[in-house]
Amino acid sequence: MTGPALDGNSFRGEYKVPGGKFVRAEGTTRGGVITQASVSGDFFIEPEDALFDLNAALVGAPVDAGVSELVQRLAHGVGDDAQLFGFGLHDVAVAVRRGLGASSAWEEWTFDVIGPRVLPAAMHVAMDEVIAAEVSSGRRPPTLRFWDWDDAVVVIGSFQSVRNEVDEHAARRHHVGVVRRVTGGGAMFMEPGNCVTYSLVVPGSLVTGLSYEASYAYLDQWVLGALASVGVVAKFVPMNDIASEAGKIGGAAQRRLTDGTVLHHVTMSYDIDAVKMNEVLRIGREKLSDKGIRSAVKRVDPMRSQTGLPREAVIDAFIRHFMTVNRCRLSDYTADELGMAQHLVETKFGTDEWTRRVA
Repeated sequence: MTGPALDGNSFRGEYKVPGGKFVRAEGTTRGGVITQASVSGDFFIEPEDALFDLNAALVGAPVDAGVSELVQRLAHGVGDDAQLFGFGLHDVAVAVRRGLGASSAWEEWTFDVIGPRVLPAAMHVAMDEVIAAEVSSGRRPPTLRFWDWDDAVVVIGSFQSVRNEVDEHAARRHHVGVVRRVTGGGAMFMEPGNCVTYSLVVPGSLVTGLSYEASYAYLDQWVLGALASVGVVAKFVPMNDIASEAGKIGGAAQRRLTDGTVLHHVTMSYDIDAVKMNEVLRIGREKLSDKGIRSAVKRVDPMRSQTGLPREAVIDAFIRHFMTVNRCRLSDYTADELGMAQHLVETKFGTDEWTRRVA
């Protein structure tokens, strides 16, 4: 919960540290500066008096101070001897910024949720660009959408080389296409039904003050709860992986628009033909060989084996969990969005110029 601080009014901002504690920052402002501040939460700090040093350090800070400026003030205030457990000075600064109206929180938004709809993979890649533009323009609220597809493809990251990532002879033999997405990260081997993939588009204010690494964990926090709801105990592994005790489940990638809007993309393995993936992906050979399972493993099925559920049931559980912890409405693609995505496939994502733009 946050509340913007107009001059002479009170402010209150809250932040849950991914994997850590809860931080609240409250206070008042006047004349463009913070005049009183109080930091609280379920964290630990030693010595205890260091908490009051944090409060004092915030007094006098400009209401438009950025995270880095606030962190510097806080560091100077508590000195080198203070020990913070379960949170950091950066987290306090984020809570302050939220209270001052410079950042937003999940509960301030109503999210559109679009369930899986079968489209060619190139259309989903194009739809990432379309939905991000729609959210950026305000024509759509923040949006979570799940992919479904009927073609076998390797979806490579924005900066990857087709030649280095894909054995194109093997890809043709297995009738596997290649599509380049707009987010960075690694290649995804995607056959119908073998992955759970979603795209989350949010305003930049939701991650204001967070580093790239912290924003990955923050935007994926909900999915850890969703996984728990289907019996998978998972954690976030920096910089952008999601893993269970049995190993990596999936990975995330991002792209940020010029206005700060964030496109956050996640793919999690449900039931993958590891032998075929090993033949099509060059990097897959190294990864499987390094694990000593190049010949022995027939499938990579962390989601299927750990949940015992059909893929559709897993996706349904994810949607239910997201709609439980956030304010949401069910939605669908508009005719205009589908038309824009199709145009982008024809002019960009379906062309060799885009697909092979990195040698």
